[in-house]
Amino acid sequence: MAFLEMKHVSKYFGSVAANVDVNLSVEKGEIHALLGENGAGKSTLMNILYGMYAHSEGEIWLNGQPVRIKDPKDAIAKGIGMVHQHFMLIPALSVIENVVLGLKENKAVLDLKAAAREFSQMAERFGMELDPWAKVETLSVGAQQRVEILKALYRKASLLILDEPTAVLTPQEVKGLFHMLRQLTAEGLTIIFITHKLNEIMEVCDRCTILRLGRVVRTTAISDIQDKQELAALMVGSQVELLTQKPPAHPGDEVLRVEDLSYVDKRGIRALDQMSFSLRGGEILGVCGVDGNGQSELVRCITGLLKPASGSVRVCGADCTGADPRMILGQGVSHIPEDRHKMGMIREMTVNENLILMSYRTPECQKRGFLKWKDIRAHSQALCEQYNIKTPSVLERSGNLSGGNQQKMVVGRELDRRPRLLIAMHPDRGLDIGATKYIQRQIVAASQAGAGVLLVSTELDEILELSDRILVVFEGRMMGILDRSEATAERLGLMMAGARQSAG
Repeated sequence: MAFLEMKHVSKYFGSVAANVDVNLSVEKGEIHALLGENGAGKSTLMNILYGMYAHSEGEIWLNGQPVRIKDPKDAIAKGIGMVHQHFMLIPALSVIENVVLGLKENKAVLDLKAAAREFSQMAERFGMELDPWAKVETLSVGAQQRVEILKALYRKASLLILDEPTAVLTPQEVKGLFHMLRQLTAEGLTIIFITHKLNEIMEVCDRCTILRLGRVVRTTAISDIQDKQELAALMVGSQVELLTQKPPAHPGDEVLRVEDLSYVDKRGIRALDQMSFSLRGGEILGVCGVDGNGQSELVRCITGLLKPASGSVRVCGADCTGADPRMILGQGVSHIPEDRHKMGMIREMTVNENLILMSYRTPECQKRGFLKWKDIRAHSQALCEQYNIKTPSVLERSGNLSGGNQQKMVVGRELDRRPRLLIAMHPDRGLDIGATKYIQRQIVAASQAGAGVLLVSTELDEILELSDRILVVFEGRMMGILDRSEATAERLGLMMAGARQSAG
């Protein structure tokens, strides 16, 4: 008998079907992958299991018994834990305070010392030693993830849902996580593993269930899958080119020069420490590092969103140090931001309106202060076709589009400006393999057309595949710049953890 069974589960949001007649069966002690394109229904299904949504049809069985899960608190009480892609920790609190937060003890006063002892014993048993009194804000990303997993185990989870658990880890931390997961399943824990990284599924999972358009396509043992190519084809429904073809670069004139750039944040912490590099047209400079090591501050200083403490930024020969964003973007700069919702689009606006956010002042879009809506709509429709943006109409509210189509809308708008400098930060984070490869091909095409590309990504496969040179950052400092020919995932992983290398 399976440990978890979701039988004929469907979920409808109005007339939209997110899940249709889904059957998911997970055995006790296995790592079961949930795979599918963006919008395939993975998150909806797991939100039903974790009590965040009520299912429209079907039933859930846990350990041979039918269950009704009312909310996340009820899910936790039934032994279901979930580690979200964005950690649910309070940075200013200690590890043990985060672990016991919200728990009810049958005591008038919470015994934090006793809880810390129990936590430490459990952490040691699973090979995840952590100081229970350390402030979460002082921990590495990998350590914070261990806190999330141990928090679920402390609450007696027997089924653990991991949502994109390796998105912000170094290769060495990923190996540590996989070792930990194998140990947990050996102790009887059951794990559902959601990821877009096909090589991880092949490496660590026992079985996988593939969703497409809200329905189960297939459940199979990983040992019965020939390779990543077969897995991708099952997910997308057709053959997918897993490698992005990138011709050799032919660098032209310098489009970006950063010299001794430093930035101090509001807390007085030096988030950027004397960074210096240059980028020429026609080449892709990859910037890699674990999230939160200065990449965001670097991009914001270059694009005028932050004022540097010292140093200089020159774009296409013009001194842009501390200039406002409009002046910098006017130098032929396009920016695909790290967070499309906060910085790249306005969800309440239509697709049409979002596509002209950067160009509504140009003669192509307006005449004597009036927008030329007929021309704008025709151009927007052409962009949607060119960048494969799936929308019922360019007049559709952009917030109604799937995440992948929202991202393609932002990418299409920025590349349509034919930039001299393209700054692309996590351009395909959280996207499925088909959308990812599409966007990567567009970025390569922009560099071949002469744009200099600053590509910021935590995905080492992407950095290694697309970059001509690779700059590694750690705690706001440059660990070195490597030519692609001398870079390996292992070497980059060490540099991302703080090991300085000589520049190539």
